[in-house]
Amino acid sequence: MTTGPDTPLLDTVDTPTDLRQLKPGQLRQLSDELRAEMIDTVGATGGHLGSGLGVVELTVAIHYVFNTPEDRLIWDVGHQAYPHKIITGRRDRIRTLRQGGGLSGFTKRSESEYDPFGAAHSSTSISAGLGFAIANKLNGTPGKAIAVIGDGAMSAGMAYEAMNNAEQAGNRLIVILNDNDMSIAPPVGGLSGYLARLVSSGKFLGLRELAKRFARKLPKPLHMAAKKTDEYARGMAMGGTLFEELGFYYVGPIDGHDLDQLVPVLENVRDAAEGPCLIHVVTQKGKGYAPAEESADKYHGVAKFDVITGEQKKSSGGPPAYQNVFGETLAKLAESDPRICAITAAMPSGTGVDKFAKAHPARSFDVGIAEQHAVTFAAGLAAQGMRPFAAIYSTFLQRAFDQIVHDVAIQNLPVRFAIDRAGLVGADGATHAGSFDITYLSTLPNMVVMAPSDEAELALMTYTAAEYDDGPIAFRYPRGAGTGAEIPETLEKLEIGKGRIVRGDAKGGKVAILSLGARLAEAEKAADTLEAKGLATTIADMRFVKPLDSALIRKLATTHDVVVTIEEGSIGGLGAHVLTLASDEGLVDAGLKIRTMRLPDIFQDQDAPEKQYDEAGLNAPHIVETVLSALRHNSAGVEEARA
Repeated sequence: MTTGPDTPLLDTVDTPTDLRQLKPGQLRQLSDELRAEMIDTVGATGGHLGSGLGVVELTVAIHYVFNTPEDRLIWDVGHQAYPHKIITGRRDRIRTLRQGGGLSGFTKRSESEYDPFGAAHSSTSISAGLGFAIANKLNGTPGKAIAVIGDGAMSAGMAYEAMNNAEQAGNRLIVILNDNDMSIAPPVGGLSGYLARLVSSGKFLGLRELAKRFARKLPKPLHMAAKKTDEYARGMAMGGTLFEELGFYYVGPIDGHDLDQLVPVLENVRDAAEGPCLIHVVTQKGKGYAPAEESADKYHGVAKFDVITGEQKKSSGGPPAYQNVFGETLAKLAESDPRICAITAAMPSGTGVDKFAKAHPARSFDVGIAEQHAVTFAAGLAAQGMRPFAAIYSTFLQRAFDQIVHDVAIQNLPVRFAIDRAGLVGADGATHAGSFDITYLSTLPNMVVMAPSDEAELALMTYTAAEYDDGPIAFRYPRGAGTGAEIPETLEKLEIGKGRIVRGDAKGGKVAILSLGARLAEAEKAADTLEAKGLATTIADMRFVKPLDSALIRKLATTHDVVVTIEEGSIGGLGAHVLTLASDEGLVDAGLKIRTMRLPDIFQDQDAPEKQYDEAGLNAPHIVETVLSALRHNSAGVEEARA
């Protein structure tokens, strides 16, 4: 039986109120113990590691200096908030991270008063922080808003939109730029740390305010010149001219692991009378844990691992992951087609684009956390004759819906959307589930929407998309490993809008199951049970939800007593389109029983995938019960349903 790390000082800290009773000289020890506790925790649970290790000292310093939760601390994305959770009353539950009924892997309002804003998508913190700051200002209540945002998140336009609007918040808004990857900072050392403390100090700000009052009495040209001299003098010494132009008082860069620098600067900024402030902090991902320091990408998100060796629990092998099938297939197709390009929004390995990039680096583009730009960039490529694939997680593609409509669909441009993480995603929970893409894409004119039932079908759909030049086309596929289906050596183009019968006979039967996507295996299991009850069952792999295979649906609807649709998406997808077709053509009036199975109208919380599917009602027993329930209301099927 293993025991956790020795943490005598951390054991005395349950909330930030306890933390603020410590002496400054104790913060180093506390940070070391907090880091050890986090490593031990993630070793047992898996989850995000490197980003949290990088902000341990920053987390301690913020809670030590500011009066949280009255001062609102907003973490961008939230996957770096494990240390924050440990010292905000949740240490006793920290080993339930990302498990059913346990702590979220991100910040979550319902979890703690110390999580004032839920976040799992990037670049929202400054906008939210501005909202908190302005609300306090309007209400005349105390409290500041502190937004911690990573340099990667600053690649999204939303961050700059918020900063451009932030001046109204006055000194109630503090943005901490956690620079841990892009090396946008000049060298960090004693001089830069000294300058940061100097320019954030009360004496400097008081002298600066006196100079500003004097400058206002000068003629306007001289006044403006004096203002620019102040800004650019500090910009030349420290960087940050861009942030100054956006209305922020810039401080930094400072060493984000040096508490002797962090605490005084945060205290100075807390007490400043200046307007919104940006503190530029430089940190190291994986700080304090050698394996994570040496391989930041590998240890960004981890499975359970051995704390001593750093060795992660290896998968047992098996079929390839869907994203790897996509990436490898696309790379192979691009060997003979120089028009094929791949675009990702900061998720090259998660989408399989890393495999394409390795083979075709000049035609691979990682645009950062900028999904809107990614889609319109792809539209521009398509308009100029290229064959772009925008490979984006379903949940992140939601951020670019207007661009899909305005820049792609209306212009009927042949952009290919490879939509990863479609459907339920297990431990990442509601914020990352790809629940809505079928619905929001299949409502658009000109759009083709496909969903493969296995990895072989994914390869065929990738080839089909590459060869389709008549407009936009999308294919969505789940997270995780495939089914073990053999991928054909020679790929063939699928007929657009045509499904296939995979079991039974379209000429007649008792039950027809119309499956879209990866629930096909469960439909097969359900069919085994139904046929054991004497209910002849036909299964169609629909392949397409837009355009719909109307002929196949019409055939099955007129030769079967019950039609059940199943899909891993929200209401408004395949089931809704089948019902619309049946209504338009009077099929329901003929006595046909149609039942639709889809994700429930809730945001499903994190859990093991099999439990999520049970909660959603999308496993084989649920299909069987749906069929039998429909037959109970159909006099022609009563006897069979009782069998």
